[in-house]
Amino acid sequence: MPCRPTGDQMLSDVPGLRPLAFYLPQFHPIPENDEWWGTGFTEWTNTAKARRRFPGHYQPHVPADLGFYDLRSPESRQQQATLAAEHGIEGFLYWHYWFAGRRILERPFTEVLSSGEPDFGFALAWANQTWSGIWHGAPDEVLIEQHYPGVDDHRSHFASLLPAFRDPRYVRVDDKPLFYVFRPEQLPDPAQFVELWQQMAVEAGLAGLYLVAEMSDLLGDGPIYPDPFAAGFDAGVHVQIPVDTRPLSRNRMRVLRRAGLPEIYPYAREPIDRPPSSAARPVFPCVYPNWDNSPRSGHRGLVAHGSHPDYFGVHVDDAVARLADLPESQRLLFIKSWNEWAEGNHLEPDLRFGRGYLDVIRDAVGGQRPTGRPGA
Repeated sequence: MPCRPTGDQMLSDVPGLRPLAFYLPQFHPIPENDEWWGTGFTEWTNTAKARRRFPGHYQPHVPADLGFYDLRSPESRQQQATLAAEHGIEGFLYWHYWFAGRRILERPFTEVLSSGEPDFGFALAWANQTWSGIWHGAPDEVLIEQHYPGVDDHRSHFASLLPAFRDPRYVRVDDKPLFYVFRPEQLPDPAQFVELWQQMAVEAGLAGLYLVAEMSDLLGDGPIYPDPFAAGFDAGVHVQIPVDTRPLSRNRMRVLRRAGLPEIYPYAREPIDRPPSSAARPVFPCVYPNWDNSPRSGHRGLVAHGSHPDYFGVHVDDAVARLADLPESQRLLFIKSWNEWAEGNHLEPDLRFGRGYLDVIRDAVGGQRPTGRPGA
């Protein structure tokens, strides 16, 4: 059991923490999903059909305070923003989809931008990856292919986002709008992309962009995008699901997989290893409240078993400590995610833990948190 601060003992004297939570817009029907998965499909469809796949498996996750919302509703978007702000979150990092000019799932953000509501921070994260049916039991089916026609497409993409970059609510680092790239290694020429967008930002009257590259290493043993800084990115985000992958856990997982169960690892109760970071080459931590994509992937899924707000707090504490040496403008804490319910990683309240995970973020921003042991 990790050692935690008690009583009024301060967790950290790190001011200026800037929590940003990834935000999934797939909670409203669109024609494409109607065609692929059936009329009315949203992420709630996967969430609601989830079932326990082994003893002690926490499924299904049922939303509490916000209910089964529809993101076409301004009231629902306002409720989300109010709850996030109350718990110290600076903004939502909306997943953004651009397939050589084709947009998808854009309605919630478009309405947030055009309406001016809610008055809450936001930034964009380009999910530049081919859509396939892998998360829905059809791994070989390509739904929308991601490709890169060239410079003209990059220019059109930037122009489409310029109104968002100019919005006063847009999250900035040193006055530069933050833009996140999910798979920088898939860009044919990432350095060209970075140089072009920075040039266009300055020409548009911005101070530039703060371009952030995901450095993916989901289980601590996979490839990390080797050097986003060589391509000119301003920062990286180290993304790793906090699970215990020591030999005993791996051997147990292999036995369970042969029995037809998902890939199951214990949710880590100790901090995970992360790449070095500095003000000149910041690698920001990303924390996960949980992970369980079995609602999408069934027995092909991966489960971080045994998550609890108290264990999540261990990772948040470690992340905050790692941000302490960075300038205040760079003390960005990335959180996966605000509302990825069918992947089991959500800060939004559910019937089991209520606002427990949100309270961890609130108290980290506030600077202290009492210890607690997970309940039964």
